[in-house]
Amino acid sequence: MSVNKVKGTYDVLPTESYQWQALEQKIREVLALYGIKEIRTPIMEYSEVFHRQSELSDMVTKETYDFDDRGDRRLTLRPEGTAGVIRAYVENKLYASQELEKVYYIGPNFRYERPQKGRYRQFYQFGVEAIGAIDPALDAEMIILAYDFIKRLGLKGVRVRINSLGDDHSRKTFQTALTDHFMPHQETLCDDCKARLEKNPLRILDCKVDQKHEAVMHAPTPQDYLNEASRAYFQEVLAHLNAAKISYEIAPKLVRGLDYYSHTVFEIEADIEGFGAQNVLGGGGRYQKLVSELGGPELGGIGFACGMERLLLALDAENVDFAQDRNLDAFIIVFNKEHRTAVTQILYELRTANIVCDANYTQKSFKGQLKQALKLNARYLVILGEEEMKKGVVGIKDTKTEVQEEVLIPKIRKYLLEKLEKKSK
Repeated sequence: MSVNKVKGTYDVLPTESYQWQALEQKIREVLALYGIKEIRTPIMEYSEVFHRQSELSDMVTKETYDFDDRGDRRLTLRPEGTAGVIRAYVENKLYASQELEKVYYIGPNFRYERPQKGRYRQFYQFGVEAIGAIDPALDAEMIILAYDFIKRLGLKGVRVRINSLGDDHSRKTFQTALTDHFMPHQETLCDDCKARLEKNPLRILDCKVDQKHEAVMHAPTPQDYLNEASRAYFQEVLAHLNAAKISYEIAPKLVRGLDYYSHTVFEIEADIEGFGAQNVLGGGGRYQKLVSELGGPELGGIGFACGMERLLLALDAENVDFAQDRNLDAFIIVFNKEHRTAVTQILYELRTANIVCDANYTQKSFKGQLKQALKLNARYLVILGEEEMKKGVVGIKDTKTEVQEEVLIPKIRKYLLEKLEKKSK
């Protein structure tokens, strides 16, 4: 029987995992500069965390993995990170001890959609949420953080696309205007958009099928219906971005794909060879009612997320030398199996000194062990031969210079540490 991976999933192989580790390390380094701490939530939640009456996006209505557990409880694999973070924020009453909670998460999400390059049914995101305050400066900080992170990865042409959906009043006025605009074109819209027209006309602007429809291309924008307070809030966000000299453009039709957004929404782009129009690397926005909808107080928040697969593809496409796999410092070669216990002793001593080392475990010949060591790019070979062992020494060979020296067994660790320190300078 041949068993393959599930459609829309992928394996991160040992030859690739170092890139993921480097990206995760970079995330943690940058977010620490902004005083943001990690939160870890379950990959499954009770379905009502995501399936809320106010959330009618395709992600929730069409793409979630829902199932009943053995106790007949309805569960959903998380399709995005924010709702689970807010559930944890409310359940653990984090608002009681901290006026503003700034957290980040890294982990898998699940959406049943058509797999394509850089888009999978199980995919990884890192995201940031700042919960507990409504402040244009905080909106700007989240945008600046997302922008700063992408730039620190080494990508070029990084820029922000930003828009405002306005407050509740502005949003409702805009929805009414959209409904009036699309009603005469109802019959020519796709089936999904016909349903969206009844429930949430904003989703029509986000439709992939009707994006070239004449009515969509000439639809009114949220900017046209911002009230005075919403317009002032948005202008203040832009003022903070200007103060930080952040490159941005106002994108009047940007609405993002989730219904909980209000006020500021944004995306981060970069110039990536071969990505064409699909160069969005992350995005997010402000939400005002999500905390209260999940049982918490009336507190707002803002966040963003970036797909990690997409970031790695972008780095590869731009030939950014982002991460290097750490090769072996030393490989132990033994001639006689009676000396295998000495190999175990040497390996342990070297590893306690943080020297990356390995040996062969398949009883290969000397030639086979040498071939394995060179394939693993080991810098030094530690050779335990018959004559050397009788004298209490080993041969240590530099694979780059081909120079080999005899070293007393108790001095192996000291010798390699000194050599490796010189190479690192």
